[in-house]
Amino acid sequence: MVSRPLMLAPVVQLDPERATFTDMLDRYAISLRSRGLSTSTIEARLWGVRRFQEFTGEYPWNWGPRDVEDFTSALLSRPQPVAHSTIRGYHLMVKLFCEFLVNPTYDWHDVCLERFGLVPAQICHPWNTHSHLAEFEARASRRPFGYDELEAFFARADEMAEDLIASRGKAAIPALRDAQLFKTVYAFGLRRREAVMLDLNDLRPNPHMPDWGPYGKVHVRYGKAMKGSPPRRRTILALPEFEWATRGLKVWVEEVRPRIATDNAAALWLSERRDRISTRTADVRFARIRDDLDLDPMLTLHSLRHSYVTHLIEFGYAERFVQEQVGHHHSSTTAIYTSVSDDWKNRVFHEALDRVLGKKEDVA
Repeated sequence: MVSRPLMLAPVVQLDPERATFTDMLDRYAISLRSRGLSTSTIEARLWGVRRFQEFTGEYPWNWGPRDVEDFTSALLSRPQPVAHSTIRGYHLMVKLFCEFLVNPTYDWHDVCLERFGLVPAQICHPWNTHSHLAEFEARASRRPFGYDELEAFFARADEMAEDLIASRGKAAIPALRDAQLFKTVYAFGLRRREAVMLDLNDLRPNPHMPDWGPYGKVHVRYGKAMKGSPPRRRTILALPEFEWATRGLKVWVEEVRPRIATDNAAALWLSERRDRISTRTADVRFARIRDDLDLDPMLTLHSLRHSYVTHLIEFGYAERFVQEQVGHHHSSTTAIYTSVSDDWKNRVFHEALDRVLGKKEDVA
C-alpha cells in the first residue's frame, strides 16, 4: 500500500484584518530598528499609530485624509487642548507609517488588494497637518529661573537637608543628594538623563584648575542622541562662577556618598536602595522643593539648564562656548534657550550708549 502525502487544509485567519495590521506594525518596527532608531523611539511611533487606529476604528487600507482631520479636531476639543508640538508629532508618526506602507519596496499594496480589495495610501498632506513653523514650540510659560527664585530654591533644598540632619532623620542623605544634584544640574547645564546617568568616573580634573582636583570637568556619556545614532558624548568644564557647586560636589563624593555606597557602586547619585536614582525621582524631589516655596509650577528641573544658558550669556561667555558646554547641535537652539534679564539688557544698552557718545565726544 502506497502512503499518500498528508494534505493540510489552508490556514484561515479568524481575524485577517487584525492579523494584517499586526504584521504591518511588526515589519515597520523591523525597518525602524534596521535604521538604528532606539527602542524608545520605535515604541513611541508604534504607540502613536495604534492610537490613531483605535480612534478611527479602521485599518490602514480604509484610512483617508478626513480621519486625520477628525483625529486632530478631537485632540483640540479636549478641556485642555494638546500642544501644537504634540499634534505635529502624531501627524508625523502617521505620515511615516503611511510612507512605509506605500513604499513599492514592500508588498503591502498587493497584499491588501488581494485580501481586502483596497490599498493603503498617504493620508497626511500639507493641507491637513500641522507644520513645523517655529524652532521653539514649547509653551510660552516655560522659562528659566530668576536669580531670586534660584537662590531661594537652593537655600530651601539646603534647609530641608539641614533639618533632617538635626533631627537625625533617615532621609537626611537623600536630601543632601537632592540638593547637590540640583546644584550640579544648574552648574553644568545638564539634561535630566545626563545628570542621573553620571558615574564617579565621569568626574575629571582640569589641568588649568588643579585646585579643583577631580571636579574640574564632567564627562557626559548619555547626551541627547541624533536620529539613529548612539547618545552623544561631551565634556563640560566647571566654571569659576559656579565654584560653590563644585565644592558641594566634592563634599558629596568624599564625605556623604561613601555612607551609602557599596564597593562596586558606580553611579554618582545613589538612591536609598543603593542603586542609581531615576529621572522620575529627580522630578518628584524637584517639584517638592518648588511647591514648598510656592514657585511657578511651570518651573521644571529642565529650567535649571535653561537658567545655566541664560546666565552664561549674561556672564559674558561667547555663544559658541555656551553651545559646546550644553551640547547643542545648532547655535539657534542655544539662542532659543537664552532669556536674558532686563538688568543685563540695560547694562548692554548703557555700554553701547557710552561707546557711541564717547566716539562723538572724541570727534568733537
